[in-house]
Amino acid sequence: MKINKKNDSRQNLDLKSQFKKVNTGVKNGVFIFSSPLSVEQFATKIDKSASEILKYFFLKGKMLTLNTMLTEEEIGELCLEYNFDFEKRVEIDETNVLSNIEVKDDPASLKPRPPVVTIMGHVDHGKTTLLDYIRHAHVAHGEAGGITQHIGAYQISYKNDKITFIDTPGHAAFTEMRARGANITDIVIIVVAADDGIKPQTEEAIDHAKAAKVPIIVFINKMDKPNVNPDKVMTQLSEKDLLAEEWGGSTITIKGSALNGEGVDKLLEGILAIAEINEYKANPNRLAMGIVIESNIDKGFGPVATILIKNGSLTKGDFIIAGSAFGRIRVMLDENLHEVGIAYPSQPIKITGLSEPPAAGEHFIVSTNEKDIKEIAEKIRLHKLIVNRQADSLINNDIAEGTKIFNVILKTDVHGSLEAIKNMLSKINVTGTKLQIIRSAVGGITESDVTLAKASKAIIIGFNIKPTRATRDIADSQQVKILFFDIIYKLNESIQDFLLGELNPVYEEQEMGEAVIQQLWSHSAIGVIAGCLVQNGEINRNDNARVLRDGKVIINTKISSMKHLKDVVNKVTAGMECGITLEKYNAVKVNDIIQTYRLIAKKRGM
Repeated sequence: MKINKKNDSRQNLDLKSQFKKVNTGVKNGVFIFSSPLSVEQFATKIDKSASEILKYFFLKGKMLTLNTMLTEEEIGELCLEYNFDFEKRVEIDETNVLSNIEVKDDPASLKPRPPVVTIMGHVDHGKTTLLDYIRHAHVAHGEAGGITQHIGAYQISYKNDKITFIDTPGHAAFTEMRARGANITDIVIIVVAADDGIKPQTEEAIDHAKAAKVPIIVFINKMDKPNVNPDKVMTQLSEKDLLAEEWGGSTITIKGSALNGEGVDKLLEGILAIAEINEYKANPNRLAMGIVIESNIDKGFGPVATILIKNGSLTKGDFIIAGSAFGRIRVMLDENLHEVGIAYPSQPIKITGLSEPPAAGEHFIVSTNEKDIKEIAEKIRLHKLIVNRQADSLINNDIAEGTKIFNVILKTDVHGSLEAIKNMLSKINVTGTKLQIIRSAVGGITESDVTLAKASKAIIIGFNIKPTRATRDIADSQQVKILFFDIIYKLNESIQDFLLGELNPVYEEQEMGEAVIQQLWSHSAIGVIAGCLVQNGEINRNDNARVLRDGKVIINTKISSMKHLKDVVNKVTAGMECGITLEKYNAVKVNDIIQTYRLIAKKRGM
């Protein structure tokens, strides 16, 4: 189905009609405010002298000035002191309109939509394995590949019904992303390993799900392993007010194995049962609105974003705004990279045509008014610049004298990782040191990054991203240090160790060689054979290997076999051709780069 733009009957929302001014001040004994106020501003609004307010805080041991911004708690305290009630109201303008949109649809226009399910849990408890099993079991044969992202999103069909799944990373540094996942979901599945029990990240996931006030299903995973103790898990759950149905409670609790599929059908039936009870609905006959799940920069497409439609429908050519990103949709793809004509509520979709990659969690809306979209996006961009400068100013003012500053340039493959790592780095607390991020962006490490690093004596941190050979050569010649990571907690540990100056060995990568894939063959016994040309260095049979696609790390693995002509070989060098198979990975493509490396023990230091 494709919508004819000339005869588009979908309802349009005028964004500016959502703006709302708040008249602040005292009304009928209630002090109404919408944004932070300085001492002077507050005094003027309640018709008191600023010196009187300064004296009030001075007697409580607080030294304020006329320009000191009062916290909400301090405003409330002052209102009580002067016998006012107080109420905070949201003022809506260009900077926050997207996250405060109110839409009232005619109940007759609402149609059933698929439930949106978020899977949460502790790292290594089997969330990804569960999602992989569901995807492979309930997506048509040959369709199970798809967009590999840090937050996966896709729809499956089960018993003629659709279910949308969103995956959120399990590590503690992704707390904010898990919180966002809970806020865009209808149902949360908490995965707990039967041989490990509830962990801190599990508790955080439960708290986020409860805060979002959504139904919770618990999947007790790894029941196929020895020495499991599901009763211990259920006891821990009861201590978190999640009493299993079989123990007389109301929480659906399913024992199973994501590895062999035990309990998965029962899990899916539980999801559909909850969806039937709650009757999830939306209006497909309006212009789409929803949430950005993830974004990145693609070498061929430019800025791309994976979005989830909460209401309305989306089609190619629609004007869209998501934070400071805007544009006209050029391409719409489903999770299997198939083009889509129209997307409906609860459907995750990948789009191109935006001016920049929007941040994960940004609200988006489609509008017919391109002029308003551009104007609002620019106001949001300028507002973010001001907020970031104010935050940087506060951070710099808080740096103690004598503190050693380490400048950092951070580059990641997707926005979700960028946000989480920035948050994590800001919380690293090593006495006498301070990390200062001077540039952070999605995309590959460029010569411009190296130039800035050289000028500011910064280190470059790349997460799931790699520079080109030319950029690496420039970094080496400029003596700019580039640190590569693909696991967030290893990044955290390595940076903390670096700041602490410990002399324990740290493993650094020694790149050995690169080979470009020129042809592919499929072998029934050993899988896919990649016909390669070694471009530089040497490829050794026992070295670590990674697959790069458009500069992004697709997978870290090892070489399982290697041949030159018809001979099994342990090493090939630059200019030679060879056939390579990789351990447990067959999804390589022509023009992918196989890069080999060794981990060498070094002593820490710049």
